[in-house]
This record gives sequence, C-alpha cells and structure tokens, in this order.
Amino acid sequence: MKSKKGHRFMAKKSAQKVHYKFFESNLDEVAKALGQKKLSEMLKEMVLIRQFEMRAESAYQQGKVGGFFHAYMGQEAIQTAATEAMGKENNWWITTYRCHALAYLMGATPDEMMAELYGKKTGNAMGRGGSMHLYADRMLGGFGIVGGHLPIATGAAFSLKYQKQKGVAVCFLGEGAFVQGAVHESLNLASLWDLPCVYVIENNQWGMGTAAHRALCVQPIAEHFAPAYGIKSYTLDGMNVLSCYGGFKHIYEETLQTGRPVLVEAVTERFRGHSISDPGLYRSKEELAKAKERDPIHIFKEALKMSDEELEAIEKEQKERVIAAMKFAEESEGPDLMTLEEDVFSK
Repeated sequence: MKSKKGHRFMAKKSAQKVHYKFFESNLDEVAKALGQKKLSEMLKEMVLIRQFEMRAESAYQQGKVGGFFHAYMGQEAIQTAATEAMGKENNWWITTYRCHALAYLMGATPDEMMAELYGKKTGNAMGRGGSMHLYADRMLGGFGIVGGHLPIATGAAFSLKYQKQKGVAVCFLGEGAFVQGAVHESLNLASLWDLPCVYVIENNQWGMGTAAHRALCVQPIAEHFAPAYGIKSYTLDGMNVLSCYGGFKHIYEETLQTGRPVLVEAVTERFRGHSISDPGLYRSKEELAKAKERDPIHIFKEALKMSDEELEAIEKEQKERVIAAMKFAEESEGPDLMTLEEDVFSK
C-alpha cells in the first residue's frame, strides 16, 4: 500500500485451514490404563477449574476481585492431562499469567486461590500477587511478562541436569508469546545444552485480539519451528483430555530417556476474551458457538459414557466447593499495610 511518505506494509495474511497431524493414542487403552476412579477424578478437576473461574468472574464483576484476570475456560484438558501424565513430584512446572488451573492441579487449594484473588492475607501469595501470580510446590509460578518465563523454565531444566536429578521442566506458553525473542533464545540454549525441558504451546487461536494466522508466518507452530532447533515436535488435540494424556505420557518418557528438549503444540480454544476486560468482539458469536461444540468437559463426559444427570451432579458438587472458597475469602482478613515490604529482600 503506497502513501506520500513511501511504502507501508501491512500484514494481510488470510485465514487458511491449518492441517494438524495430531499425535495418535489408543484412547480406549489410555482410559483402561487410567481406570475409572482416576478418570472420574480428572473430570472433577476440570469441572472445578471451570466452576472456580466462573464464580471468580462473578466476584470480579461485583468489585470483590481486582487487578488482572485471565480465564483458562476451554483449555482445561491440557494441563489436567499433563500433570497427571508426567507427575508432580520430580518435575518443575512454569506457566503464564493464565495460571489458575495449574496452581490448583499442583496442589493449591480453592480457598487459598480465591483468597488471593480477593487480596486477603490467607491467599496463596498473602494477597500480594493476585490472579497472575499463583504458586504451589514444584510450580515456580504464573508469570505476567509475555514469553519472559521461558528462560526460567530453561534454567529449571539446567538445574535438574546439573544436579543429576530425575525429572523435566514443563513450560506452558501461548501461541502469541512464540514470536518473542526470549522464546527462541531459550529453545536454542536448551538444544545446545541438551536440557530436559518440555515447552508446551497452548494454541488457543488468539494472541490477545490477534488471530494466530495474522501473527505467525507458518502453522502448525511446533511442526515447523522445532527442526530449526534440532529438536522433536508433537502436536496434540488440546480439547481431548485422553488424547493429551497419551501424548504427554509418551513425551515425558522420551524426554527422560533422551534428556533433550521437546516442542509441543496443544491446539485448543479459549471460551472467554483474552482477559476479563476483553469482550472478544474480534470473533463472531457463531465462531464462539462453533468452538464450544468441542468443549473438553463434554468431550470427556461422552468418552466416559456419562449421563447429563451425572455431570450435573459433579458440577453441583464443585460449585458448592467454590462457593465455600468464596465464603472463606470473604471472611478472611486483609493484609496489614505494615507488612507490605516484608519478604521483599532476603534477610
């Protein structure tokens, strides 16, 4: 496009159907290996994550929660499967500011998480971190700098290797972060140094309000970029928890064996805007409705041959658990201003 000031170039890359080659798992065998009890527990975890965010959104709109708030709704299958497949004890886990799900899956309670959102001293980070900065044992936190957490994950993988400890570092990032320089520096260093790090791109199709096809020169992401770093790639169906579990199980065992980094792309959708302040007007109601046809909770429910009534009972149970967490947060004391500067510097 020409102007009096010279040439101006604008990205006008049109949306094209991306053909993903998903990692293939025998879903019947995956379900059988997990067993009915574990499958039921995983479904309950996914439902609790959904209910937690729905109620927290409501509290935010009532002015009880402040700061930033990024919902994980629609993506629950990925981290539920990953934590179950790879285990929580020997690995390091790192994620973005969209961190409610991982914190809960890694052991943070709904009470301490909700209290953190409410800014109370009983919160996960004593009310100082809010929605974007939750922590748990073996979870190094949620990070607010886009792409800035990959060097930390890479360092965690280096620590495991240097100390000759069994385990891997698992790092979740969005597709919008993939174009950041720190991402590629991390991938390069992890490959050079043979670091056991699993980088998981949660491709929910939107980097804030920009469609993935307008921000990335090629897709699928992992399939195209991994060869440049001499590492393996996998693409997972991020809406199917059993498929994700099978993929992550294979990836974890392979990474432990090779000690090499892996780039994973989990293809998913988010059912909300980028954050609570984003109305998501860049996609139509029809597009959103189409995405919700592949709700990971309902896909899982169908795989378990569960009735609507059984799912409703689980939703009611988890809703009551979250409401109890909201009551806990409401009744908790706020932090004393005199403690604001405590723990800022080491003693």
